[in-house]
Amino acid sequence: MITYDKLFIGGEWTEPSGPDLLDLVSPHDQSPLGRAAQALPADVDRAVAAARAAFDDGAWPNTPPADRIAVLRKLNALREARADDVAAIISAENGSALWFTRAGQTGLTRQANAYLEAAQGFGWEETLTPSDPGAPVRSVVRREAIGVVAAIIPWNSPFSAALAKVIPALLAGNTVVLKVSPENSLSMNLLAGLLADAGLPRGVVSVLPADRETSEYLVKHPDVDKVAFTGSTRAGRRIASLAGEQLKRVSLELGGKSAAVILPDADLGAAIQGLKFGSLLNNGEACIAQTRILAPRGRYHEVVAGLKEMVESLPVGDPADEKTFIGPMVRPDQQQRVRDYIALGVEEGARLVTGGAQVPAGLELGNYVTPTLFADVSNTMRIAQEEIFGPVLVVIAYDDSDGTVDDAVRIANESEYGLSGGVWSADREHALAVARRLRTGTVTVNGAPIGFDGPFGGFKASGFGREYGVVGLTQYIEYKTVTVPA
Repeated sequence: MITYDKLFIGGEWTEPSGPDLLDLVSPHDQSPLGRAAQALPADVDRAVAAARAAFDDGAWPNTPPADRIAVLRKLNALREARADDVAAIISAENGSALWFTRAGQTGLTRQANAYLEAAQGFGWEETLTPSDPGAPVRSVVRREAIGVVAAIIPWNSPFSAALAKVIPALLAGNTVVLKVSPENSLSMNLLAGLLADAGLPRGVVSVLPADRETSEYLVKHPDVDKVAFTGSTRAGRRIASLAGEQLKRVSLELGGKSAAVILPDADLGAAIQGLKFGSLLNNGEACIAQTRILAPRGRYHEVVAGLKEMVESLPVGDPADEKTFIGPMVRPDQQQRVRDYIALGVEEGARLVTGGAQVPAGLELGNYVTPTLFADVSNTMRIAQEEIFGPVLVVIAYDDSDGTVDDAVRIANESEYGLSGGVWSADREHALAVARRLRTGTVTVNGAPIGFDGPFGGFKASGFGREYGVVGLTQYIEYKTVTVPA
């Protein structure tokens, strides 16, 4: 049992405005994990006021970039030293399998290093050479912090989502109020402790576990200058409308229903092994999961048979067991949501190849879902169009009789989402050509992992704005042009 009876506001552990602590239980067996204070609007007011004062009157925005980089480098080192603790606590509170949370620690290092490298080479101020040599002025372009940033993240991958926003925002000189999901109160309070140890000035950062109503209060707060949000498309639409009323800067990383296009010449063994990770990572509770599998008609039955064997081989159980590949859903309502979608798929006429809405035997105490595969799926079915956020895959046939993959590209692009996707082929250049035609923010070829130097984000209803690397850093700056006599 871990208890956090205080909130991390402005860099200090302070008494919450409300007396109640949230009881946190294991999604594996409902055993108690801990208790934690939850923020209310009054706590948001205190956190925003601390951030406002630290930005308007504090030293952090004017601290030399090299010194800000040093602080964030220390934060990364502190997290690396606690990597095993971070992985274990996320597995405990989220139900994420330990293989996933451990692998995520390496990803966090790469993510942070990409931001730090981008900040080192960033042109915080530059003098432009006039296009007209006879121009009477020269322009000095400055890249300055926006102000107070409200970073709002979901529960499914808390450290990655938090640091993808906190690190670039702080590198740019902003102050941050990080609003996290109640489910992640334990891991995010661990992060708060690391932020305290990194040496950030007073007021620069707060970490607030809170419900949706308090989150909306933060979004609407008049002293917040930018909202950076990761979460559902529905919530993103609401945040965009609220931010628009006050002309706040906003970036949104939203949902996905990504397609994996298996080309006729693909090595099916490699593709199916790759989709084990690309489609079912984090129990399927991942916005980038490639859950629509597009297979050529000539190899459709072969693809379905291979996926069936793979899905049925996945160990399901205690996320702390190193042999487990699929753990429980984060909450009972999420478990029921996924089971309802499985029942819907059957009603829609899809063929249930393996799995189903029943809870795996022996795991009835937890929020478990049987990994499920549907075939004979039309792209118009709800199970092919809506984000399920669980271990459910659908296989859609495309016509390649004309010798092209135009039908596959059409189906892949017939989605309101555009966050991620994949292409599998023995011909890497052909796969790259197909990838260029997909209307989505990130495409992996033959299972190549997503990098952190290039921008990450979505097309269409998957949001706008980008994270990672140089482009991610620019989401937290304002441009100022000063003209002086030549």
